[in-house]
Amino acid sequence: MSQFARAPLTAILGPTNTGKTHLAVERMAAHSSGMIGFPLRLLAREVYDRMVKLKGANQIALITGEEKILPRDARWFLCTAESMPMERDFAFVGLDEAQLGADPERGHVFTDRMLHARGREETMILGSEALAPMVRALLPKAEIIGRPRFSTLSYAGPTKLSRLPPRSAIVAFSAEQVYAVAEMLRRMRGGAAVVMGALSPRTRNAQVAMYQAGEVDYLVATDAIGMGLNMDVTHVAFAGLSKFDGRRRRRLTPAEMAQIAGRAGRHQRDGTFGSITLEGELAAEFRPEEIEAIEEHRFAPLDHLYWREGDPDVRSVDALVRSLERRPTALGLRAAPEAIDLAVLKRLAEDPEIAARAKGQDQVRRLWASCGLPDFRKTGPDHHARLVGRIFLHLSEGDGRIPQGWYASQVAALDNVQGDIDTLADRIAGVRTWAYIAHRADWLADPVTMAERTREVEEKLSDALHERLTQRFVDRRTSVLLRDIGRKGAGEFPVIVDEQGEVTVGSFPIGRMEGFSFEVDPTAKHADRKMLLATAERRLGGEFEKRAAALAADTDDHFTLRTDPGLPIAILWRGHEVARLGPGKNLLSPRLLIDRRLDRLSERGRSTVTSRLDLWLRHQVEHWLAPLRAAGAAAQDSSAPPAIRSILAMLVDEGGIVPREVVAKPIAALEREQRKLITRLRVRIGALDLYLPDILKPEPRRWRTALRSACSGVAMPLLPSESAVVLPTPGETERRLLARLGYRALGPQMVRVDLVERLAKRAFEARAGKAETYVDEALATSLGLQPQTIAKLMRDLGFRPSGATPGEQPGWVWRGHARRRPEPQADPSHAFAALAGLRRG
Repeated sequence: MSQFARAPLTAILGPTNTGKTHLAVERMAAHSSGMIGFPLRLLAREVYDRMVKLKGANQIALITGEEKILPRDARWFLCTAESMPMERDFAFVGLDEAQLGADPERGHVFTDRMLHARGREETMILGSEALAPMVRALLPKAEIIGRPRFSTLSYAGPTKLSRLPPRSAIVAFSAEQVYAVAEMLRRMRGGAAVVMGALSPRTRNAQVAMYQAGEVDYLVATDAIGMGLNMDVTHVAFAGLSKFDGRRRRRLTPAEMAQIAGRAGRHQRDGTFGSITLEGELAAEFRPEEIEAIEEHRFAPLDHLYWREGDPDVRSVDALVRSLERRPTALGLRAAPEAIDLAVLKRLAEDPEIAARAKGQDQVRRLWASCGLPDFRKTGPDHHARLVGRIFLHLSEGDGRIPQGWYASQVAALDNVQGDIDTLADRIAGVRTWAYIAHRADWLADPVTMAERTREVEEKLSDALHERLTQRFVDRRTSVLLRDIGRKGAGEFPVIVDEQGEVTVGSFPIGRMEGFSFEVDPTAKHADRKMLLATAERRLGGEFEKRAAALAADTDDHFTLRTDPGLPIAILWRGHEVARLGPGKNLLSPRLLIDRRLDRLSERGRSTVTSRLDLWLRHQVEHWLAPLRAAGAAAQDSSAPPAIRSILAMLVDEGGIVPREVVAKPIAALEREQRKLITRLRVRIGALDLYLPDILKPEPRRWRTALRSACSGVAMPLLPSESAVVLPTPGETERRLLARLGYRALGPQMVRVDLVERLAKRAFEARAGKAETYVDEALATSLGLQPQTIAKLMRDLGFRPSGATPGEQPGWVWRGHARRRPEPQADPSHAFAALAGLRRG
């Protein structure tokens, strides 16, 4: 193409974000045909997609090592620099990022294209300002046009990863560091898109699309983003300032730093750059002179480019090696370091079988083309040479093509979407090898079918890799919530609480509402719980008020008193705790302690809830403990005699049961009519106890115990079963509890007081001659009373066992209530005799 040397040759040089690539694409589109060589397959694909929208798919070709889209009527070609069809005639030819001629690994390719790729009407070389001296030296007739950056790029200093501003790109220099940074961003900020040169265009585009759409606010990439990939980035943060260049680890040059940092800002929007501090590491520090150079776009000019013979001698393998190792003669050019293709060629030249077949120009040319197979898997010259050698052996025998079956089996072995990120990335690299082969038209019998097959496999693997990257490095819920929390006004995403209490923001679950309690989604990671709680605090205020109104309007049957043993006494609304009971002014008026989770309510909402709960509580106390409430009211009646008020006050304080001996003196002072006043209040004045029979029923007993526990500030005790009327006598603490519940201790057993009074009534009826026996034998048997229990009861009632003499039946003798003196234990035989139905004494 050097015959077009008289056509205009322009070098567009300037910093990043100057629109150089965009200008070249516009110039190419204005010509009848054209070609641009790019440094990256990803960039070539990006411009291809743009041109397809502009000119139509049938007019645009894409040629890279692993991908070839070549419509019959294609007029405009987008290529990687290595894949530019130099033999074709184009009206316009462009070369992007030409300063890569100084790259030790690929520089010779860019230098060759800069020297020889020409359009018949116009040639355009794009690069950094540092390339200007080499353009002047090697292309003295070229017009150099400087392009200023459209926006300002300024240094923002080091930043903690947790404080990185949104729309930032973090640049790392190894896959391991990319993964580590992306993982930290997932935990802290909801995740990041990942872009690396090793990704397929499909995976890279899917990741970038996720970032561009705002699904994530961060991009983690290798320095591949410095090569013209266009993304909406406002800040570039360096995770390090050194990289391994294939030979050694070295610090980036200021020009390389600027190439990467220049991705920040688009067109006329300013950008910033800096470094990040990772966990346990110090931030990479820019030197003052580096900052100044980047901000002012001033870099040391290039004084050399790498060169290698672009049209080597293929008369023999030795001649080929000699021409590839020839040193340049032009000023400013240096011999390129040995690239992997030359290293593989030298290794294969030592193989007797390959050396024997590589005879004649056609076979030498084919061997050199085989060595041009890129080492996509980065296996190194020795390992890669074995694959290249096998391919050349196939190409140099039979019909000169790779066997279809063997090729298909190699691709089929890679058609597996299982595995982790690294496994899938390695398979994609393997598929790229076979895609490269498929695009060599003379290497396969049916290259079109095989190219389609490799494309299908690569797309499957690419989709799977995108999915794995997203699964590992993106927490969509966290990303959504972080943006939601950052908004000052109403949330961007709707909050929905379904009938089961499931709470979602947008389409992402954050937890459940249980009554007025928000429980974080149990699948959420520990580090995310604080953020989910913050979201609930911010967005569920309306739901709390709505539930407060629902509580206030609910019927009584939706409220319950929680009296589970070992737990505080609480009021439940539809099964959810909303308040507890604490010590109040008296037993029947406990204090209502509203649950702290209701603190989120407005003052009005909290007052509404409090009023409704207080109303329910008073209704329940009046319903279940009506006799106790009536007795309490009578005790407060100033017109009642002091003796009555004293008895009732003590009865209410004790929960409706009091031993008669405790109130013996006031009872003795009562007149007949005064006793009737007490009994009209449904108080039973028994032989041993005063009590309210109604409160011995199961539900009143539960309420009475709960209120006493709340009054004492203790948890609910374990109550005996509702059917239990006789219990073994326990230890002192439990005995006091059972006494308050209405059980009287009678030696080895405790008996409910109403049944004690039934037995007492029989004993006094016998004493008065109205009954045959002192003890109701049937009742005592049905209750399972022990002889010692009967004996203790009779003694407490004022009886003593009578002796059995000849001709006289033993029984019980009344002796009054001188029971305070210790008495010897009654002989169990007398008790059993009484149970057998002995006559009264």
